Amino acid sequence: MSTPYRKSTKLPEGSTKRFPLLPRLISTSLGAGFLPVAPGTWGALVGIILWLPLYLWASPAACVWVTIAASVVFCIVGVWASSEAEKYWGQDPVVACIDETVGQWIALIPVAGVALCPWWEIVVAFALFRFFDIFKPLGIRVTERLPRGYGMMADDVVAGIYSAIIILCINYLFVFPAHEIA
Repeated sequence: MSTPYRKSTKLPEGSTKRFPLLPRLISTSLGAGFLPVAPGTWGALVGIILWLPLYLWASPAACVWVTIAASVVFCIVGVWASSEAEKYWGQDPVVACIDETVGQWIALIPVAGVALCPWWEIVVAFALFRFFDIFKPLGIRVTERLPRGYGMMADDVVAGIYSAIIILCINYLFVFPAHEIA
């Protein structure tokens, strides 16, 4: 499959009129997928925008658990909405970007667990997630072969997990070294 930037954003004529509103809103991350350039990037940014108030106002533990819960719930709902999107817009439509939103939330889980995480970790989590999502190294591309919405969601979930692992390593080695924690 080609990268999201090479896919056409042109949808079949009248398809948005026929596509029911709820799965359309979910699959496009509240419409972000309709933005003209790089809908996957917009989907990931929606994830950050929706997550930031939680991070700023909740305790680290609450932020982690709510982020995990939202990732699981929207992964399940996203499979359904993405499967519906494929019925109207064809296989893996570029405007369906709930997978990027969920993948970004997964990438932010290690950031969520730190009360005063450096702001740049959010940027790094975003950059890492988009890198893994676009280039699909380390077996990520294989997950796209799953049927319907499962394949659409799986590659971004794996990209989010890889990004989260790297953020955890950054925190362990550089931000909060073991000698400072003890």
